[in-house]
Amino acid sequence: MEPAGGGQQQQARRPPAGPGLLVLLCSSLLLNALFVAHHLVSPSSRQQLRLGDDDGGGSSCGLTWSLQAARDAEAVVAVNCSGHGQVFLDGVAGDDGRPGCECNTCFRGPDCSLRLPNCTADADSGNPLFLEPYWRRHAAASAVVVSGWHRMSYTTTDSMFQSVELEQQIYRLHRAVGNAVVDDKHVVFAAGSMQLINALVYALSPDANAGSPPARVVAASPYYPAYRTQTEMFDGREYVWGGTTAQVGNASRNSTAGGGGGLIEFVTSPNNPDAQLRESALGSSAAAVIYDRAYYWPHFTHIPAPADEDVIMFTMSKPSGHAGSRFGWALIRDEKVAAKALAYVQNNIMGASRDTQLRMLGIVKAMVANIHAGKDDIFAFGYDVMRARWSRLSAAVSRSRRISLQEMAPDQYCTYFKRVRDPSPAYAWVKCEMEEDEDCHDMLLKANIITRTGVTYEGGSRYTRISLLKSDDDFDVLMDRVTEFVNAEKDDDASGSSSM
Repeated sequence: MEPAGGGQQQQARRPPAGPGLLVLLCSSLLLNALFVAHHLVSPSSRQQLRLGDDDGGGSSCGLTWSLQAARDAEAVVAVNCSGHGQVFLDGVAGDDGRPGCECNTCFRGPDCSLRLPNCTADADSGNPLFLEPYWRRHAAASAVVVSGWHRMSYTTTDSMFQSVELEQQIYRLHRAVGNAVVDDKHVVFAAGSMQLINALVYALSPDANAGSPPARVVAASPYYPAYRTQTEMFDGREYVWGGTTAQVGNASRNSTAGGGGGLIEFVTSPNNPDAQLRESALGSSAAAVIYDRAYYWPHFTHIPAPADEDVIMFTMSKPSGHAGSRFGWALIRDEKVAAKALAYVQNNIMGASRDTQLRMLGIVKAMVANIHAGKDDIFAFGYDVMRARWSRLSAAVSRSRRISLQEMAPDQYCTYFKRVRDPSPAYAWVKCEMEEDEDCHDMLLKANIITRTGVTYEGGSRYTRISLLKSDDDFDVLMDRVTEFVNAEKDDDASGSSSM
């Protein structure tokens, strides 16, 4: 681009910017995929930002096709939603053609500044939005710009369905955290842990034409209900739902009579919903064990040692919070089992989305780069949030006679933090203690608290699950409703009433 008239006189009147500064600016834009960190740029500055403004035919710092993507992304970040909502590029467009604020629960208005009075607390979903503030602070390090021609093929490097580089970064993440042994494991990608559940059951079941009775899939209650619902939904010739481990009698565990063939046991550790570290309930009696380690990360539990089971499931929704990306992986020792699980995923969806794998590559790299980096460490950040939430909820519930929380072992040593840590579970497993409160979910619903009934987990109606994973706004509303519930109970006690 030609300099404007009088450029030489202007240069004489003030010091030149210097080539080093220009190189630094261009490199920063390229390496961080054109996204400027939200906490470094004020909204007013972002609104004035114009990457690539020139004479209409050139580009800025050699950038061409990616400029509009950068403008669109920065414009979204610049919109003010009062801290109680956000704008997304794929949000519903208004009359002006631009997406508007999507407000958090209990907030309304064009900029989400209006809080609804007496709003019901929704503590049902395990939506991991508590990590959103972390990624807002690390927007530049985790951003990805995808071209229209990115990975248009069915396959990726060497005609594979899995990114080789993402595999290596996942291995690095586990080694850095110390929560799983990976050196003798094969990794299989899938569309979240939901797809892995059935892929691994299929991989561990006898072949349909082998003439063997179907395997029975079991889990100790309370258990994550998708183990049952997925097994029953697919209703395969190779496997059937066999109930809880308590229902499996000793006499029939190794018998093909009266209930089927071998057993496949799901072990969730830490468990969903009660956050307890678990081992196989059947031990050597189980033909195969699938360990669901979705929550085996330092912000949810202490890590006593790296997991080293034959089949282990993980999902990115829990360590990084990216539930919407639908990405999970399994670490499998046996090559044949891994190949069968991979074949299931390939035949089902032809491998996890290439776009998702690219985004997850950036996310995992950012996580690995900040391991043990103080406030930039996602696990230290997440632990501080979850520990504080559990402490606040425990203090409030401790004043109640009607409800109680699961007991969490205190003072557990964590190899990741190299110190004793306090409890920081993802969920509160609530028990209703009063005889008249037979349905704990319904009782709390009347107190404007939405939970997930323990019946779903085969844990009984006296139990219900409260999620601690959602946004700060969600948790604040939850604490308001819990505090009101406990205070009403105290007022009833003071007046001599036996119920709310």
